[in-house]
Amino acid sequence: MHNRDSRDYLPDIRDGLTHRERIVLWCLSELQQERGDRNVPTGMLYGSVVEHVDMSVDEMQSILVRCIGHEWRP
Repeated sequence: MHNRDSRDYLPDIRDGLTHRERIVLWCLSELQQERGDRNVPTGMLYGSVVEHVDMSVDEMQSILVRCIGHEWRP
């Protein structure tokens, strides 16, 4: 697992995504392709994300909410 780096939270000038947001979206895309464009269970996505970056479930869910544009309430 990678250590946290302050650069992980800086938005990229090209599209405004942070490194952590990009990892979540990339993992989501990869898993959707593997599953034949079917929905990806959150637990499966989280397992894939933490292989690349140390992140809590809450942080991943907040990234998904921001990127998808829906409100999430625990």
